[in-house]
This record gives sequence, C-alpha cells and structure tokens, in this order.
Amino acid sequence: MTKIIAHRGMSKLYPENTMISFEAAYVAGADGIEFDVQMTKDGELVVIHDEMLDRTTNVTGWIMDYTFEEMKMIDASYKFSAFKGQCPIPTLDEVFKWVKGKSRPFILNIELKNSVVTYPGMGEKIARLIKKYHWTPYTVLSSFNHYSLVELKKTFPDIEMAILYNEWLYEPWKYCTNIGVEGLHPHYKSLQREDVVNQAKKNGVPVRPYTVNKENELKRLMKLGVDAIITDDVEKAYRIRKELVDS
Repeated sequence: MTKIIAHRGMSKLYPENTMISFEAAYVAGADGIEFDVQMTKDGELVVIHDEMLDRTTNVTGWIMDYTFEEMKMIDASYKFSAFKGQCPIPTLDEVFKWVKGKSRPFILNIELKNSVVTYPGMGEKIARLIKKYHWTPYTVLSSFNHYSLVELKKTFPDIEMAILYNEWLYEPWKYCTNIGVEGLHPHYKSLQREDVVNQAKKNGVPVRPYTVNKENELKRLMKLGVDAIITDDVEKAYRIRKELVDS
C-alpha cells in the first residue's frame, strides 16, 4: 500500500515546516513527513525550505547569515495569520525529540537543502542525529545535490538515501543504483512512463514522487504502486487510498 508523506507537514492548512504542521500531519494519519534542513551561521540544523527567510518568516536575509540565537526570535507563521507568534523555526533535534515520543513509527524524509548553499558538514551532522535518536529504519535522506548523497553514503551506508530530480531521466533506477543510493524521488510530472515504476520495483528501488496534489495524479500513481506519495493534501490522499483499497 502506498504510504502518504506530508510535504512540509500539513502545509495546506498550517504553516509549512513547523511543529504545528508536523503534529497535524501525524494526527491526520500520514505515514510520515517530508521537510527541509539548512544550517545557521554557527552550525545549528534548522528546518526551513528556502535559503532565504523572506517568503515564510517575518524577517529577510540568508539563513547562513543568522546565528541560532537570532533564528529563535523569528516567526515562521508565513501567510497563516491565525498562527502568528506560535511558529518558531524548528531545529532538527527538536523534530527528533518530538517523533521519538509518538506511539507509532513515523517516517522522516529529510531533504538536504544544499544545492544553492552547500553547507559543508551539514549532511554528517544530520546523519549523526539520526544515529543518536536510533531513527535509521524510519528515515530517508534526499537531495538534488547527488554528489552530497554519494559522499555521505560512504560514511553512513545504512541510512537510506534518495535522489531528487524533476526531469525525465533515462532509466533512473540504473542511475540510482550506479551511484550507490537506494531511492527515486521524482517530480510527479517526470513520472509519466509506467515502465519506470515497474522497472524500479523489479530492481528493488523505491519510488516516492513529489508534490502530488491532483486527484487524478494521486489515483494514477497509487494504482501504479509507487512506494509513497509526497503531498500537500494528506486528507485527499488518505481518502483516495482508502477508496482504492476498498474497491
């Protein structure tokens, strides 16, 4: 059965990449969350999508230019005015402490935001936290920077890693295995060929397309048997999955 991964948490209804959004996704029945990690000026791992603070917070500027102490004062409620003042930018450590307290296994798909700013050493810090909290079986690291995944895999071979991409890669399951990582996370528009999913499954390569919100695409990809769907609309995905299972 296709798993449902909440894109930046329950981001359709709550401020993205915040603890409020993550908790809402858990309560709604998602199988896990997808979120983004970057690094402050003094090396703290923080959960936020953009390299700059302008779009989702009440301040401007590059994350890499702020210290953690400065980041703690920032409000990340984004366009959701009802949550103003309730949404600090989470640290990755905070997310792990939260998920460890849950009553059921919950997948963490952590995207390394290291394609614009490379953040030297960030991947290793993330991997060490995964080990610290013993969450390896429920964690996937993904990135558009495939070089970083290859290098990280050398030191942490037991952590699952997946390539993010948004083009029509030729035989992507082969590319994935050739560089030594496990999974494919394509944009759903890059996953129009049924044989890509079939061949990936035959070769033991999980496929988890993003960001799938349209009903027809959710149905199409679930019927193809993708391993997971990364979506903004957990409730819709949950309903469609139930309909397909019951039919």
